[in-house]
Amino acid sequence: MELLCYARLMRRYWPLLLLSVLAGVGTAHVVTVNTAPRYLASITMLVSADAGDGGLSTALQAGALSQQRVQSYAALLTSRQVVGRIAGGEDVADVQARITANAIPETTLLRATVADSVPTRAAARANALGAAFVRLIDQIERPTPKSPPTIRVTVVDDAEVPEDPVAPQPLTNMALGALIALFAAVTGLVLRDRLDTTIKTAETLRQVAKSSVLGLIGYERDARRHPLVLRDQGRSVRAEAFRSLRTNLQFIGVDRQPKSLVVTSCLPGEGKSSTSVNLAITMAQAGWRVVLVDADLRRPSVPHYLGIEGGTGLTDVLIERARLHEVIQTWGQPGLSVLPSGRIPPNPSELLGSRVMRSVLAQLTEEYDMVIVDAPPLLPVTDAAALGAICDGALLVVRHGKTRNEQVLRAGELLSSINARLVGTVLNFVPAKHGSYYGYGYGYEADPVEQETSSRTPQPQTPMPV
Repeated sequence: MELLCYARLMRRYWPLLLLSVLAGVGTAHVVTVNTAPRYLASITMLVSADAGDGGLSTALQAGALSQQRVQSYAALLTSRQVVGRIAGGEDVADVQARITANAIPETTLLRATVADSVPTRAAARANALGAAFVRLIDQIERPTPKSPPTIRVTVVDDAEVPEDPVAPQPLTNMALGALIALFAAVTGLVLRDRLDTTIKTAETLRQVAKSSVLGLIGYERDARRHPLVLRDQGRSVRAEAFRSLRTNLQFIGVDRQPKSLVVTSCLPGEGKSSTSVNLAITMAQAGWRVVLVDADLRRPSVPHYLGIEGGTGLTDVLIERARLHEVIQTWGQPGLSVLPSGRIPPNPSELLGSRVMRSVLAQLTEEYDMVIVDAPPLLPVTDAAALGAICDGALLVVRHGKTRNEQVLRAGELLSSINARLVGTVLNFVPAKHGSYYGYGYGYEADPVEQETSSRTPQPQTPMPV
């Protein structure tokens, strides 16, 4: 299952992975072009001991002595005393850093390698190093100034001018750059996915909310301009999703079928008002007697979605300045009854939790098959919690890729603390392909819906043009 999730993650972000690989290859190419070439020239020397006329045993001892000296000579070959003789005015430490020497295992051979950016200089310096080392050993291995040396070093393979540089290697560098960039991109995506606690699957939402997912509302590009499901004669995928939500609501608790339903969300911008409106329209199309109550007394949106007058409504009923039936409007062909919010009061929480609000809901549930209440978000204000306590159930709208696990958990705890019944959840703005997260939404502090409908003249009892 983990591998499948990773495969889907890679498929979702394959353009980013491709861009990372190209960036890695490009970076490696720039580094390669700006790196000076490096040439290697090697010289091989033989270390031998003078056996004299001592016979076989003496010759064996001389050979053993030569092998013992080879290890010491390898270190001596790169010493300042030797390198200083060939530095030619350059810093001895820099020249030392470009020389390596090693003893060939199980032999008395020494190999010295000189690195340089100029091939001819690398070969010349390697040969000079060999000559200087031969002279040095000839001096230090004489018992007396006039006696022959006991150990001799002989150059058996002179350095030749190298033709091709050993570094940089363009293909290797670009392949390594691509691999490093790809690894970094994949690691970043996996970490981001692991640290991302937003709701992206129905299964995650079900586990976090501990409630059934009753609907998956997909994202459609035209939904921003046409938020209602009436467009295309109700044959869109989004309209079918709301019909599926309506059907699922019918099977919630045969013995406790809710007649009043609070539709809310965790935070603003998750689509709870559009869900309320479209669910009410879908139920009315099925022949239900439905009343849609705009109980968002802080930022009402229902009148703008439906294109009706919302200056008089629920607030006037709660303060007993109007009767209930005087402010209910009938909208469109489905015969949907709408109770607008009315004027925005200074104390919405007190009004929504009042005895008069309970009386209004009781009267509506007697006269209608379903009362859908569009409430403010749960976490910023307490209005939805107050409504959830007096309604038969609450429907929580969650935005795909935006709402976080902890926010859903907190919303569930709030509803549970007031003994409100969470009948289910709706995952909104689900992309058709899990490539990115979109949404038409609305801002709780801003009102894009009003901007969208400002060019239209609201007409009560007339459906909004689609």
